[in-house]
Amino acid sequence: MTSVFDPFRLGDIDLATRIVMAPLTRNRAVGCVPNALMAEYYAQRADPATGAGLIVSEATQISPQGQGYQDTPGVHSPEQVAGWRRVTDAVHARGGRIVCQLWHVGRISHQALQVGGAAPVSSTSRVAASRVLVAGKFEPCSAPRALRADEIPGIVADYAHAARCAMDAGFDGVEVHAANGYLIEQFLRDSINDRTDAWGGSIEHRTQLLVDAVSAVAAVAGGGRTGVRLSPVTPANDAGPDSDPQALYGRAVERLAPLKLAYLHVVEGATGGPRDVAPFDYERLHRGCAGAWMLNNGYDLAMAQEALASGRADLIAFGRPFIANPDLGRRLREALPLATAERSAFYGGGASGYTDFAPWGMAAVSA
Repeated sequence: MTSVFDPFRLGDIDLATRIVMAPLTRNRAVGCVPNALMAEYYAQRADPATGAGLIVSEATQISPQGQGYQDTPGVHSPEQVAGWRRVTDAVHARGGRIVCQLWHVGRISHQALQVGGAAPVSSTSRVAASRVLVAGKFEPCSAPRALRADEIPGIVADYAHAARCAMDAGFDGVEVHAANGYLIEQFLRDSINDRTDAWGGSIEHRTQLLVDAVSAVAAVAGGGRTGVRLSPVTPANDAGPDSDPQALYGRAVERLAPLKLAYLHVVEGATGGPRDVAPFDYERLHRGCAGAWMLNNGYDLAMAQEALASGRADLIAFGRPFIANPDLGRRLREALPLATAERSAFYGGGASGYTDFAPWGMAAVSA
């Protein structure tokens, strides 16, 4: 039977296993530029014999406007490209594969993080009941302004530019973040998108930014090196439920199919929370997918093996277990105990709680 430890051809990318390290925001990119500490962190998890067959990078902003949290990396400037090159070189030296998750937070931001103190942008002018990390503290989101229709092509161009920067930085591919209540999902869901122009109202209009952004990215990186992350029912970041999520996300997947993408990365249920937060037929969505199907949210080894063996998934993404277990792949294969991480070190800081977790059988790494 198919196993998470089997190799897989993901579009144009060969993977040694079907174990994926999910994107994990860690807020260590001081000044929004990837650094040597980040290169060490990713390299620790990159060996496919002990870690991940594929790493999806932490969410990475496509432009200064796309930033929503302190010390998250970007991939739009020469300095950021050089910083990410250090990371991808370190991952490839361990035999790993890594794709860059392209991110625009939309209204999940604060004016202190925006150029000139500008308001964040979104599909709407309604403020999100969520919080973002600013100057070491979690603060309420600032009120956004609704993007003008003539500004949206510029957002699409930012996605394409970021994809080019990511490929120049040595990534094996890219993943468009269209989940968790960030900008693209702010256009997708009618609980957030209150527009009456060509970017709101009907499902066709609300899926247009997703289609345009992914098309632009795939034109740069190649469809076989492009993935998309979706979260049909997550309430993350004040993303209220769509009035008909099955129809919305079914149409989104249908519209993406002609692009022949490498994969779709789907969060089942509430991101990092209950898998049964709302009813949704993920297998029905799967049937419309033209590429590989990656599932995410609370998987253990038994659940992952069952999903692969039954054909419900091609790959499984593991998130938080990778924080304290850089050798998660080995621990799963050999049924070794898993270490746990302190939540206080998840967001921001230095090596402690980041690169000081030891592989099984080794002494703790000095922070």
